[in-house]
Amino acid sequence: EVVGIIGRNGAGKSTILKLISRITYPNSGMVSAIGRIGAFIELGAGLHPELTGRENIFLYGAILGMKRKEIGRKFDEIVNFAEIKRFLDLPIKKYSSGMYSRLGFSVCAFCDPDILLVDEVLAVGDVNFQKKCLERMREFRRDGKTIIFVSHNLEAIRSICDRVIYLERGKVVVEGKPQRVINYYLAKAQKDYHFTS
Repeated sequence: EVVGIIGRNGAGKSTILKLISRITYPNSGMVSAIGRIGAFIELGAGLHPELTGRENIFLYGAILGMKRKEIGRKFDEIVNFAEIKRFLDLPIKKYSSGMYSRLGFSVCAFCDPDILLVDEVLAVGDVNFQKKCLERMREFRRDGKTIIFVSHNLEAIRSICDRVIYLERGKVVVEGKPQRVINYYLAKAQKDYHFTS
C-alpha cells in the first residue's frame, strides 16, 4: 500500500515518519514496523558533509542496514540514479540541496527496503528527478512494498497513493481515497483562509 500523509506545516507529518523509523520514540504507546525500513526524511540526514559522495553512499547504505558487498553491487545504479557521477569524489558540503536530495533518495531507494518512508523528496531537485523518484516509488508499489509518502505536492499524492491521511495538530482528521481526502483538505484550507482574512 502507498499511504500519503498531508496537512499544514506543523501538523505532525514528519514526526510520524520519525516515529516509524525510530529516529524519535513515542512518549506513550508504541510503533511496530516489520521489515527493513528505508527512510528519506530530512535532507542530509545520514550523510556526512566532510565525506565525498562515494564515501557517503557506503556510510548511508550501512546506516540503512546494507552490507558493504550489497552496497558495492548496487553502487553504479545508485550513482546513475542520483546523477552525481562527475561530483562523486567531492565532499558533499559542496553539493547543492538538489544534489544532496538526489544522493540521499538514491541510496534509500536502492537499499531494497520493505517499507519506504519519504518526506518531501519532491521539494528539492528538478522536474526530471522528481519524475524518476515517482517512477521508482511506483516500482516499489508494483513489487508489493509499503510506502508512506509525506508531501505538499497534492498531484503527486493523488497519482501515487492508494490511501491518504489528513493530519491536523497530530490528529487524523480524515482518511480514505486520495481524491476525497484532498478535496476535504482543500475545502478546509479555503474556509480557514476566508476565516482569517
